[in-house]
Amino acid sequence: MEEKELRRYSRIVVDGVEQAPSRAMLRAVGFSEEDFAKPQVGIASTWSMVTPCNMHIRELADEAAVGANRNGGKGVVFNTISVSDGISMGTPGMRYSLVSREIIADSIEAVVGAEGFDGVVAIGGCDKNMPGCMMAIARLNRPAVFVYGGTIRPGAKHRDIVSVFEAVGAASSGNMSDEELLEVERTAIPGPGACGGMYTANTMASAIEALGMSLANSSAQEAVSESKLDDCRSAGAAVLELIRQDIKPLDIMTREAFENAISVVIALGGSTNAVLHLLAIAREADVALELDDFTRIGARVPVLADVRPSGRYLMSELIAIGGIQPLMKRMLDAGLLHGDCMTVTGRTLAENLADVADYPDDQDIVRSFDDPIKPDSHLSILYGNLAPEGAVAKITGKEGLRFEGRAKVFQSEEQALEAILGDEVVAGDVVVIRYEGPKGAPGMREMLSPTGAIMGKGLGKDVALITDGRFSGGSHGFVVGHVSPEAAVGGPIAIVADGDSIRIDAQNKTIELLVDAETLDERRRRWRRPPSSVTRGVLAKYRAEVSSASEGAVTMPTEWNGGPAET
Repeated sequence: MEEKELRRYSRIVVDGVEQAPSRAMLRAVGFSEEDFAKPQVGIASTWSMVTPCNMHIRELADEAAVGANRNGGKGVVFNTISVSDGISMGTPGMRYSLVSREIIADSIEAVVGAEGFDGVVAIGGCDKNMPGCMMAIARLNRPAVFVYGGTIRPGAKHRDIVSVFEAVGAASSGNMSDEELLEVERTAIPGPGACGGMYTANTMASAIEALGMSLANSSAQEAVSESKLDDCRSAGAAVLELIRQDIKPLDIMTREAFENAISVVIALGGSTNAVLHLLAIAREADVALELDDFTRIGARVPVLADVRPSGRYLMSELIAIGGIQPLMKRMLDAGLLHGDCMTVTGRTLAENLADVADYPDDQDIVRSFDDPIKPDSHLSILYGNLAPEGAVAKITGKEGLRFEGRAKVFQSEEQALEAILGDEVVAGDVVVIRYEGPKGAPGMREMLSPTGAIMGKGLGKDVALITDGRFSGGSHGFVVGHVSPEAAVGGPIAIVADGDSIRIDAQNKTIELLVDAETLDERRRRWRRPPSSVTRGVLAKYRAEVSSASEGAVTMPTEWNGGPAET
């Protein structure tokens, strides 16, 4: 490829007499004369001191720039936002979490498009900035590599952030003293990195690696490690090679690649948020992915990894036995992955996995196909008169596969949490939390506080929870989220009443409100949407544009109709 073609975008910004002002500005931020002739690589950093997931990413971004600079490019670091799910959980601030995914995607697109970068390295360390980075990468379709910021190390006594949420429930039940709760709080989070189980961050990192958009083992490295620094430098170098070979994200992010990502998420027992985020990324990649694809793939892919929240082990322990590469090799050999998919290495998935060694014989973190944790997917897409457009359940089988109980209805997460902590929720209840969907919250809050309280009170097998909101990857128990249509648009969840019988059947993939049609019709006639306090700002914009959770809760701008087209 000719030198100018390597600088397909940056040359428009820096070449020629008329671009002298641009070059003058760039000289001030450290460009040398030679740098103007090099492909420019934008390093999208999600660094901030808002959360431990991202507090170390400034150094990682600098290392990615070093990798680009050493391999004939010019790395330029820029920042985007991050908000903390763990900190905002259970508060009104959590409404901004999913919204931030769109802001991050938009901001990366804006900077890369404005500055004319020829390639991109995006580094994400927390739940929403990872899919946000990937949505931007797909939208821009310039050579790119995603780097995961890495997982946190375990806290004292094998603790993590979910230990704290569940300790709150235990303390409210009298099963833990205030002093013990404080000790858990002080020791659960030892330093930088994303939450340590197979929660949303580690799930999405694994999915992105399986998608082919990260280098090998990027998903399975601790945040504070030499291997993560090497990963960043290698990513900076890899983007230059992708530019030279003219391999772009949409060459990699095919339908088959998304199927690989779904398969790996299932094998790992990953987060329900992966459904939402993979649907959103696929839309940006113009890949026709649907909820039913998760059911189709889930019918043949077992859950193999005994990892938290439902299992025993943390991500650091999976890293110690080889990460997800040996699992992917096993899955490829079993015909559960598409090996001919291109990846950011410039090689196919099968070529990348050819020399990967298997796990040690004495490990029990990843099961064999003959002894799975569950023979099919833990992610159940449910339909029925309570969720005509679908709902997403995370049921490993440890909670049972069927639940029938009486509805206990709450209009917000706060109301539900207060009732759970106040012992108003008892065995046999189906907790219904509504008006927490994409439009209703707005922002589709995660229900980790209520699910953590239920588990902490020892009710995990005796109480179900359904919501038009979503769940943290740390949630477990008999939980069903993403109920669509949501309450705020008049979905059936809006007309559930206290005491109604609800049946959830993960085997038959159904969720039913056991109330006669005449009664439901009367309730629909009487239903009115409750008023919202959100009238302006980003939440109002999001509510106006966001789609159903069954479509990934993506923002859907209306088509511009500004006048007659030029002929």
